[in-house]
This record gives sequence, structure tokens and C-alpha cells, in this order.
Amino acid sequence: MPSTLNYKIGLVQMSCSPDPDANLDKAVERVREAARMGANVVCLPELFRAQYFCQREDHDLFDLAEPIPGPSTERLGTVAREEKVIIVASLFERRAPGLYHNTAVILQKDGSIGGLYRKMHIPDDPLYYEKFYFTPGDLGFKAFDTAVGKIGTLVCWDQWYPEGARITALQGANVLFYPTAIGWHPSEKGQFGTAQYEAWQTIQRAHAIANGVYVGAVNRVGHEQGDVRGNRVEGPGLEFWGGSFIADPFGRIIAKASHDKEEILIGEIDVHAMEDVRRNWPFLRDRRIDAYSPIVHRFLDNSGLEK
Repeated sequence: MPSTLNYKIGLVQMSCSPDPDANLDKAVERVREAARMGANVVCLPELFRAQYFCQREDHDLFDLAEPIPGPSTERLGTVAREEKVIIVASLFERRAPGLYHNTAVILQKDGSIGGLYRKMHIPDDPLYYEKFYFTPGDLGFKAFDTAVGKIGTLVCWDQWYPEGARITALQGANVLFYPTAIGWHPSEKGQFGTAQYEAWQTIQRAHAIANGVYVGAVNRVGHEQGDVRGNRVEGPGLEFWGGSFIADPFGRIIAKASHDKEEILIGEIDVHAMEDVRRNWPFLRDRRIDAYSPIVHRFLDNSGLEK
């Protein structure tokens, strides 16, 4: 049954140190703080337990992965139960020997695991060598039942794809969470930095508008060279641009973080406003589902046939 009550979400924008245990300790405290600020659902950044290690290909870094259930879900589950808060946590999942995923786990307010979403779109760009580490998700796009209603989560690179947002929204999600680790190459920031950030924000605001849902995008901050226990990447590293935000179903920014500070954002999910927006902008009603079959093809020629 869809929620009829408003509730609050919290986004934890944080920096990450070379010590995975210290990062988990920080995340736990930030979740508690967000709960004290009134959040009913709290989302952590992508792969928050470590600095962004995908800046290089290193087989030893697979040791960072953990099973689900595992140490992080046990610790965060305790916090969820004590604070009576739902948590969205992005983890490096060890599913089996040699099989790893970039996975978001939903922890219910009683501390139990409410479901998993495995990142579907896996990038491979300079300093973002994720295809080396992560198997593409095989659970599909999902909305999860929680005490506040249905929520959905996708992960970072998924945020550029309208298909994932639409399918998750069609399953009844009121909010799309996007735990993220995205930043500037220092050499590009001066020329492209503003445009890159604005494109990132704009595409996600568009998901909110097109689907009549709230969007919560949470990023990390700080300059990193993928330092894990003293093992770092040589070179300029990445400057994570923060800028976490919450957008309403009209695409308006209702909370936004800075580019360089740790912050907790709190925003209210107004389910009645969401209903009102969808009544006035009935995009879901007017979809031509009979005409969309070409979208399942990789590319089409001028005649509309698959190439």
C-alpha cells in the first residue's frame, strides 16, 4: 500500500579516509546524526567504506569486498534498529570467489535486510576502472517496500540512464536514491568542471520531472588518490565534487550541499505534492507503451531496423 504520510530523507555527504574501519565508524555516526535531525531514511555515498579504489586495476583490492550479510550490514543494521531509521548503503559485495558487485543494500528500521540492488551500468573511463572490479547487476531495477512506502535506489553511473529511473518509478518508488562517487580530473576542472557538474545535476532533476518522483543524489567530497591502507595511485587523483542534492517531482532543488564540505542534507517527501504533480503533468498516463519496442535494440538505422 502506498504511503499517505510525509517523511524525511537524509543524505550523508562525507569524505573517505584510507582506513575502511574509520570510514564505517564515520558513516555510523553520520546516520545517527541524520536520524536525530528527523530523517526516516538515510542514504550513504557510493562505496563509502574506502577511498575510491577504482582509480587503478589492482587484484589485491578485491580484499576490500565483503559478503552481504556481512560486517557492514551487521553494524549498520544495529544502527537502523537503534535509531529506527531505514538505511541505503552502497557496498563492495563479494558474492562468490571471483564474483563481485557494486551493491546497494536496503536496511529496514528493524535492522533486517530489505533487499539488494546491484549496479547495472558499469563504467570504464580514465580513473574509473569499474569493469575490472564489478560484474554488472543481475537483479534488475527494483522498488523496495519500507515502513515509509516504496523507495528505489540506483548507483552512480546508473544516474545517466532514463530507462533505469523510469522502470524503478513504474514499480511505485516515491524516491530514487543515487549513491555516487563522481568527481573532476584536476586538469579538466577549469575548462569543464562547471558544465560536468551541471550536466550531472540536470539529468537527475530530469528523472524527477519525467517520473513525478523525488530524487536524492549523494556524493563524497575531497581529493583522493585511491589510498587504501597506504597504497595509493600515482598521479593527480580525483577531486570529488560533492554537490549532493534533493529534487522534488517538479525538479526543484529543495536541499543542496557544497562542493567541498561534509554535510547532511534533510528533505521532506510530500506524497500529496507528488500526487498533485502527476495529476497536472500526467506523463505516466500519456506514455505510448505500444510504440516503445525499438528501445530494446542497441542502435537503429534510418529505416528503424536494428543495425
